[in-house]
Amino acid sequence: MITDFKRRLRNIFITGLLVTLPIAFTVFILNFLFKTLDNWLSPMFTKLLIFAGAPIPPDFRLPGLGVIMTLLFIFLIGIFTKNIFGAKLVQVWETIVEKIPVVRSIYTGAKQVVTTIAQTDTKAFSKVVMVEFPRKGIYSLGFVTNETRGEVQALTDEDLINVFVPTTPNPTSGFLVFVPKEDVTVLSMTVEEGLKFIISCGIVTPPYIPGKEAEAKRNLPV
Repeated sequence: MITDFKRRLRNIFITGLLVTLPIAFTVFILNFLFKTLDNWLSPMFTKLLIFAGAPIPPDFRLPGLGVIMTLLFIFLIGIFTKNIFGAKLVQVWETIVEKIPVVRSIYTGAKQVVTTIAQTDTKAFSKVVMVEFPRKGIYSLGFVTNETRGEVQALTDEDLINVFVPTTPNPTSGFLVFVPKEDVTVLSMTVEEGLKFIISCGIVTPPYIPGKEAEAKRNLPV
């Protein structure tokens, strides 16, 4: 009884940690950039305005300058890394980071989460389903992408749908399987909840509302 209680407390704590850490890390980084760029550039802008004849005190700070410059800085970094020279510098930087034990773990984890979110097109998925994959008796979480058409559908008597079965914890890779509609178990969770379930390796379990599966199944591709 006590062991089960401790396990439940640990799971709850880990779930909270998985939700809190990415948010806290993002807020910390953005806040650092806001303050750093604001402290560097605000005095410069103030001097330029005074030089131009603006009637402002020497300690004047332009509101929102840090936010604007942070967004501009991120945009410029994106442009820079799109060219060959910038991409090479990023590779060199990542090679250096991978040799630093603690920094390596933080950088790699943050990059993987951002890459996953950026590359995964949730609009391409219509429903979250459960299918028997890779063999009968073992179930995998998948996303319905479309009704099966063309040669694949023509060569079978089954009424098939396309299901993308992603890998964990990176759902940008996976397997495309063609499953008979009667063998698909439609889940009530949203696509976003399904992605969180996969990225967290099953630790963050979406809430379950009985009865919503029938409604979800009616919206399968026909």
